[in-house]
Amino acid sequence: MAKPRETLQTLLEGLLGSRNVYYQPPESVKLSYPCFVYERSGIRADSANNKIYRKHNRYTVTYIDEDPDSEIPDKLLELGYCKLDTHFEADNLNHDVFTLYF
Repeated sequence: MAKPRETLQTLLEGLLGSRNVYYQPPESVKLSYPCFVYERSGIRADSANNKIYRKHNRYTVTYIDEDPDSEIPDKLLELGYCKLDTHFEADNLNHDVFTLYF
């Protein structure tokens, strides 16, 4: 059985249509665009009666592309438990930053 992060990796590769999906890449890795860069940023725990009954890993997912009108961010939002936090442009690349619970 695949681990949740491996499942997320496969899902993001499917959305993008390529293997340009990077989990916590070191600075030495040269990114190919368009791409997703993601990292775990926390855990959401739901509890009742002083017990945790459900946990979701929280990821910060950044979509980077030269195309400012790409449809990939919309497809990511359709997953649910996902929200767009910010958009910015740097080095002539568009960055869409999301919070995703998976």
